Amino acid sequence: MSRFNTVTPRKGTRSVKWDMAEDLYQDKEVLPMWVADMDFQIPEAVKQALQERVEHGIFGYTWPDNLIKNKITGWLDKRHNWEVEADWITYSPGVIPSLHMIIQALTQEKDPVLIQTPVYPPFYSVVKDHDRELITNPLEFTEDRYEINFEDFEQKIKDHQVKMFILCNPHNPVGRVWTKDELNKMSEICVKHDVMIIADEIHADLIFSGHTHIPIASLNEDINQRTVTCLSPTKTFNLAGLQASYLVTANKELREQIDQQFKNQGMVMLNTLGITAMEAAYEYGEEWLEELNQTLESHRDYVMKRFHQETQSIRVLPAEGTYLLWLDCRSLGLEQKDLKSFMQTQAKVGLNDGASFGEEGEGFMRINIAAPMSILEDGVTRIIRAVHQNE
Repeated sequence: MSRFNTVTPRKGTRSVKWDMAEDLYQDKEVLPMWVADMDFQIPEAVKQALQERVEHGIFGYTWPDNLIKNKITGWLDKRHNWEVEADWITYSPGVIPSLHMIIQALTQEKDPVLIQTPVYPPFYSVVKDHDRELITNPLEFTEDRYEINFEDFEQKIKDHQVKMFILCNPHNPVGRVWTKDELNKMSEICVKHDVMIIADEIHADLIFSGHTHIPIASLNEDINQRTVTCLSPTKTFNLAGLQASYLVTANKELREQIDQQFKNQGMVMLNTLGITAMEAAYEYGEEWLEELNQTLESHRDYVMKRFHQETQSIRVLPAEGTYLLWLDCRSLGLEQKDLKSFMQTQAKVGLNDGASFGEEGEGFMRINIAAPMSILEDGVTRIIRAVHQNE
């Protein structure tokens, strides 16, 4: 049996995904397929490294030394053909805290910040919570995929004198892995209009066949000098609860401003076990990751096939990366609140509300497919059965 087919009960572990589901959906029968963590065991080597660290029995202040940075730079070079210098790395407890720090460090109140919608909900809050002006470049839904409207992208930047662009690549929730051509076009516009780029690339390692993740900062030196990239092993290896991520900033001036902001907020250390897990994952986790990506791709294909063959009311967008699928439910003809209620009370599946990703997400829902096949099959069957009962 594949290591990714084993069901590990998570209730009673204070799991956000499983233990909060009953409160969130008001029904203990709802199957949680929402928040972005995986129902898979971590790599055995990472588990062993954590166990050995726990056996040591002392958890004092812990500093990630140059060995950890070398593991990071080696991983980025091997997996993404990106040569990063160790000095460019800043540690952080997570990508969301990083986004808050970057916004505060590199922009001023009222500065315009551009995002591409529908997109990961915290992109909205990190702009609005710090009194920056939110500018949107809506992605265009054509056939079965989303495209960038480059004319609108540049016009919004010009009209609003945008200072910063937050890129999501691979894109959550629509599953696009932006091509080199698309990245180059966005980059050229940002250089032309002197826009900083913040790249959330946390799903960079979760890429399906036929697609390649290209760090936008790796395109050329002009882009490298105006880009801050947010990365982490936590999505890749299911380590989110250990809170260990990092930023890559080649521009010394920008990096020093960001580092100072972290210090101002007292964020100067990582979780001891997070450091241990990061090192072990990047050292020993590649074989596990290859099998994971094959599993996720087969799961994507399974979900797409089931919906395509058994109902015309829900379309599954063919994700190019991540373990999150974007479901086009508009043919059900339901208002968004009724669509949420349908999934929750009739299908009894806990999904992410498409509208939480922006107004362009209305009529859509997001499903997490990073679960053993028995759980995935149950969830898909519940939705299809409810659709048929509703026809």
